[in-house]
This record gives sequence, structure tokens and C-alpha cells, in this order.
Amino acid sequence: MPKSSQSTGKQSRESKPGADRRDFDALRERRMRAAEMFARGKRQVDVASALGVSAQTVSKWHRAWSTGGREALAGAGRAGRMPRLSSEQLAEVEAELIKGPRANEFATEMWTLARVAEVIERLTGVQYSVTQTWTILRERLGWSRQRPARRAAERDDTAIEEWVKVEWPRIKKAPDGEGPGSVSKTKADSR
Repeated sequence: MPKSSQSTGKQSRESKPGADRRDFDALRERRMRAAEMFARGKRQVDVASALGVSAQTVSKWHRAWSTGGREALAGAGRAGRMPRLSSEQLAEVEAELIKGPRANEFATEMWTLARVAEVIERLTGVQYSVTQTWTILRERLGWSRQRPARRAAERDDTAIEEWVKVEWPRIKKAPDGEGPGSVSKTKADSR
């Protein structure tokens, strides 16, 4: 699975699908507006209505604001689960993958998701399913799926060219110079 494009490089987090779902600055600004409204004595129902959020969210914000003040609403922290592979580990895995399957003691020169998962586990101790492995390759490393061209080792291109030039036109010709016949019983003139 070679890289999708050397010129474009890795996909950035901003270009991933769904990366624009959360504008963390806008979310923080909304929480800060709520803190200001709480400080002015606004009711929770008014804050929810003004900011377009649920009553449960405002209640949670108010609880945090009551105990920790404005700073308690400043940062919600990172969204989502932390990745199990650090950037350093991922770089180590990628370097090993670039060496190729044979360098990693596999019998053939083709990466499969199961093989990549095996390399990840061997290097980092982190076990991934093939689905998770594909996600790592595609989203974090920017690699794409490529299938090898299937060609027989015994293929003789010269013999194939000769057959196409000589034999194929001879076979393709209709007998006695007529057009192709029909054996279909659905034709009007067939018996």
C-alpha cells in the first residue's frame, strides 16, 4: 500500500471529513457568553433560549460556573478518545512499512491489512482489528489501497501480440463473408 501521493503528503486533520463538525473556538465563546449571563443573574431558561442550547447543557454549565467560575467553562478539553498510537509510534510503524513486507519477514511483496496490524502489534504492543488498521493507514498516514496488477509469470507479450494480429482477425471473420448468423428462436424469420 504505497502512499497515495508524494506531492500532496499526508492529509491534515482539517481536510478530513467531519473535521469541521466542531468549531472549538465558537463552542468556547458560547460557554463564555453563558458565564457572562450567569454573572448578570440571568435565569438558566433564558440562557438556554438565547444561546440555542438545551436546558440540560445550561444546567451543567451553571453547576460548573457555580463551583469554578468562568475558568470552569473556559475549556472543555480534547474531544474524543486519545489515539492509542502516539505520533512517534506511528512514525516508527510507517518507517517499517516503507521497508516493505519482505523486510518484515513476510513471504510475498504485498501488504495486507492483517500484515500491517501484525507489524503495528510487534512494534508497539497495540493490537488493532483490520478495520481499525485501515482507518490508521487511510486517515493518519494518508495511504491508499492499491491492488497489484495480476500478470502470469509465464506471460509472453510477443506471442500475445502475434496472436492478436494474425489469429484474432481470422477467427473474428464470419464464414463465407456473410454477417453473423443467428440461432435465436425469437427472430421473426427463424423456424
